[in-house]
Amino acid sequence: MTSKLKVDTIENTSGNNMISKSGTTVTLGKSGDTVSVAGGATFVGGGTTWQSTIVTASTLAAVSGNGYWINTTSNACTITLPGSASVGDRLIFTDYARTWGTNAVTINQNSLKFQGSTTPNPIYDTSGQSVDIVYSGATKGWIPNSDDDVSFEVPQTYTAEYLVVAGGGSGTNGNAGGGGAGGMRTTSSTFNGGTTYTAVVGGTTAGSGSGQGSDGNDSSLSGSGLTTMTSNGGGGGGNGSTSPAGDGRDGGCGGGAAYLRGSGKGDGNTPSTSPSQGADGGNGVGSAAGPSYGAGGGGGGGASGTAGQTGSANYGGAGGNGTQSSITGPATYYAGGGGGAADDSTAASGDGGQGGGGDGGKSVTASAGSGTANTGGGGGSIYSATTSPGTGTGGAGASGVVIISVPDGNYTGTVTGSPTVTTGVSGKTVIKFTGNGTYTA
Repeated sequence: MTSKLKVDTIENTSGNNMISKSGTTVTLGKSGDTVSVAGGATFVGGGTTWQSTIVTASTLAAVSGNGYWINTTSNACTITLPGSASVGDRLIFTDYARTWGTNAVTINQNSLKFQGSTTPNPIYDTSGQSVDIVYSGATKGWIPNSDDDVSFEVPQTYTAEYLVVAGGGSGTNGNAGGGGAGGMRTTSSTFNGGTTYTAVVGGTTAGSGSGQGSDGNDSSLSGSGLTTMTSNGGGGGGNGSTSPAGDGRDGGCGGGAAYLRGSGKGDGNTPSTSPSQGADGGNGVGSAAGPSYGAGGGGGGGASGTAGQTGSANYGGAGGNGTQSSITGPATYYAGGGGGAADDSTAASGDGGQGGGGDGGKSVTASAGSGTANTGGGGGSIYSATTSPGTGTGGAGASGVVIISVPDGNYTGTVTGSPTVTTGVSGKTVIKFTGNGTYTA
């Protein structure tokens, strides 16, 4: 007959608990003690229980606390995780024959989350891989404690909308045409989880004091699997009356022509995109004998610049209006063209187009408006109150902007470049880059 010793507590000679049991809980030592294991000793039981049977089937219903050797030499394997789990539950899966790269392992989440998502199912397809996952709770679910590179195994795909506006062209001096707005393009596309998308924002272009105005700077959005969207900088305004200096420059939106340049407008949508990224500048008009000279306005994202006028109350052509977008919520104009110059103190200079275009200047002021920052507006141009073309400077072309809109539930929060982030815009998170930066989906 075998004798059994039944006790709930084992104490040392000082009367302190060494091992105690209450219900199903067994406690080693007491509060403040250090429990150590002698060198070479091994705990048996608890932790992960490795299964001796090698899994070769195409399916496996995993049980929490187990470790499995998965052999996919002959076929792929789908592992179904437990339908319920507690915080701290653990599972380990190891590539037994280094064949996961040929026949992958798919994890069926069985309604629980994996790295915070319920779909798609994770796929492990690297030969020699070992996956150690621990259940963290309902919010994030199963999280890889180790999967070689602890990569994000449930990359999401979702539709993102984005707007790319280039920097505007600058105005210049000498009965000059307004600067063209930066090209404006918008579309939507599929973003892939884990992919980094890079925004490049065209900066401000300084106004010119002689010669043609300067072209604006390009803006773009790019990333793996995405066709790079580039909007081109606006064309600079034309200066004086001779060719080519008097012609507006080509660009995303064309620059306006100087006076006397009846066919000198700059072409918009250059290089060509579909749909168009911007319109043409306006032509100049006038007579070499005077007394009135009218320079054209710069082109805008939605309309061409107005031609200069002679013998009327508005000699300077207006900049073309930009285009509205509601990507940030309210309908907002971007890419307005710069106004053309007026040479008569009693005449009105050309207004800048809606969307940040700078106003043109009169002869008596020798000043012109710059485009509004981060709209892509073109700079206004001037005549100059001193000698023609004088010493004045045209308005600067505005910087551009790149805006990305993603569903609130898919926004990762991983950005660089300090963009402005606004959540809850009709269920979308809006990421507005006013300088270069990145967003990782």
